[in-house]
Amino acid sequence: MKARLYDMTDIIRSKNAGPYELTFDMMFKDYEGFEKVCAAGVINKELIARLYKIPVEDVITIVHFRPAKAIKATIRRPICSGDLGETDVYGAQQHAPLLDVEFDLPD
Repeated sequence: MKARLYDMTDIIRSKNAGPYELTFDMMFKDYEGFEKVCAAGVINKELIARLYKIPVEDVITIVHFRPAKAIKATIRRPICSGDLGETDVYGAQQHAPLLDVEFDLPD
């Protein structure tokens, strides 16, 4: 079954996790979808690295937080928040690549 992350979630957002890190929150509509995505392992370090064109080593963590039906991914910021050349001080506009993620899920 083909699925889109955007269709399975209520919220996809990004924000600062300090001046040197960005975090992405994916909050699912229901436990069924959350559990399927977690079991399939489709939200992983390799996916995040590919989407953000960074080395896998710069993906700090992927956390599955069942009480909130959420997956959180944290990466090293390419440029420190507020540094010269940095374009999103709050990190609030960095979630866009996650909106088009599609994957296969078992039925």
